[in-house]
Formats: sequence, C-alpha cells, structure tokens
Amino acid sequence: MLTSAIVAVLVIVLIAVLGFISIRIVREYQRLVLFRLGRCVGDRGPGVVFLIPIADQAVRIDLREQFLQTPHQTCITKDNAPIAIDFLIYWKVTDPALSVIEVANFAGASQGVATTTLRAVIGDIPLDDVLAQREQINHVLRSKLDEVTERWGVRITTVEIREIVPPREVQEAMNRQMTAERMRRATVTEAEGKRQALVTVAEGEKQSAILQAEGARQSTILRAEGDRQSRILAAEGYSLALDKIDSIARAIDTQTMSLQYLDAFKQIGQSDSTTLVVPMELVAMLRPLGDMIQRASAGSAPANGAAPEATSVAKALTP
Repeated sequence: MLTSAIVAVLVIVLIAVLGFISIRIVREYQRLVLFRLGRCVGDRGPGVVFLIPIADQAVRIDLREQFLQTPHQTCITKDNAPIAIDFLIYWKVTDPALSVIEVANFAGASQGVATTTLRAVIGDIPLDDVLAQREQINHVLRSKLDEVTERWGVRITTVEIREIVPPREVQEAMNRQMTAERMRRATVTEAEGKRQALVTVAEGEKQSAILQAEGARQSTILRAEGDRQSRILAAEGYSLALDKIDSIARAIDTQTMSLQYLDAFKQIGQSDSTTLVVPMELVAMLRPLGDMIQRASAGSAPANGAAPEATSVAKALTP
C-alpha cells in the first residue's frame, strides 16, 4: 500500500511538472517564438500555448513600442564644429521570428547603427542647419535606421533629438548674435513707433489746417453774402426813395412850385444882404402866380389890408 501511494504521488508530481513545462499563457502584446528540436516553427499566441516537453523551446517577445536612449555623441559638422547630441529611438517588433533569429542584441546593435548614422548625417550639414533643422535630421535618421533594422523584423517609428550642445565659443557667439538681433528689433520697433506717431501728428495737423481753411472760406463767403445782401437792401431802399420822390414830384403843379419859390425868396429877403440877384427863370415861374392874384383881386373887393399887398406883389412880378 505504501509503495502504491508513493508511486501515485510521484505520478501526480510528474504530471504537474510536465503541465507546468508544457503550458504557456501568452498575453495580447506578446508572442512566443517556438523552436522545436532547434528549428524555428514560427510564433504562437496570444492565449494558451501548449509545448512538447523537452522538444519545444520558446522565446517570449514583447510587441509594444519601446524606446532606446542614446547618450551624448560628439559629432563634427560640415564646417568642422564639434557638437554633442543625444537622441531617443522609438521602435517596435514587427516580425517576432526575425527579431530573434537575425539579431542577438537588438538594443546594442541599434545603438551602434544609430551612432554611426548620426555622425554621417551631421557630417554633411553645417552647424547653422543642424541647429535650425532638427525635424529634417530626425526624418533622415529614422529613414536610414529603418533601412538597417527592417531585416531584423524591427521598425523604427520615431527618432527625436533631445539636445544639441555646441562648443562654448559658438554659444557665446550665438548669445551675442541673439542680443544684437533683439537690440535691432527693439530699434526697428521704436523707429516704427516714432514714424507712426509723426504720421499721426502730421495727419492731425493736416486735418486741422483743412478744417481751419474750410472755416475761413465759409466765414468769407458768409461775410461776402452779408455785404451783398446789405448793398442790395441799400440799393433797393435808395431806389424806393427815388421812386417816391419821383412820384411826389410828378404830382406837384406850377403853383405849388411858385409858392415854394416865394417862401425861399422870403427867406432870402430877410438876410442882411442889400443886393439880391433874381434869375429870369424865377420871374418866369412866378408870373402865373401873379396873374392868379390879379384875377382874384379883380373879382372881389378887398376885405382887409391883405389884398393891396397881394396886388402890389402881383404888379411887381408883372414885367
């Protein structure tokens, strides 16, 4: 009984050991490269993979994207400037079998290829282009590395340059250049601001002069218009006065004129002068008045002392 129990335990242990050796659980991002009696028979997974004990051997491969950090590498540019560059390489396995069969240490091999490729690329580019064209250098490095690693079943997805360290003298020259460029931009900006200010002031002065000239023109026009209206009104008033005088003068008869002449003659007679010069035209104009007075005297008797005086005046006026 004891012997049979020991045999049963040994059988169970043997089955457990064989199961542990034969059964593999492969995750989604992994593959097993299977070697049967030393010959590669392909990759297996994901899921549960059964192996033949002793005959099968498996190598687990990670399919996730990984990165490889390359330390600072000293490179010489096309214009003989030494610079230190470090970069990152992102890669992933595309063929698990080739990645196991074709290369033993992919990380070391990739780092060596990347270093030599970087020196070759930087050696064909001047320092200024190296500093200004990182994206182009990344693209060239990725293309050249991908050509080499493709036969290993690995694809280079991205190459990123992290830092470029030029020599100290070049850094100092770049700092001086950057300072001069900033000073130039500040000077240009200040000059542009002053120019804009002068243009704005000149534009304002021009607009002010235009407005002043327009105001002076409008004022002159208004004054001229006022003078014209004033002259027109004065002329119209003078014309109306002349028309009134003419209409009144047309209504005056010879008798009224004679009375006016008599009144004027009376005022002249009251002066201190002893000599009077009477024009003949005055006598001719007063003659009808004398005739009228004579007719009035002959038609009626004098009621008072005024008639003889009128009669004497009429006789004096009669030649």
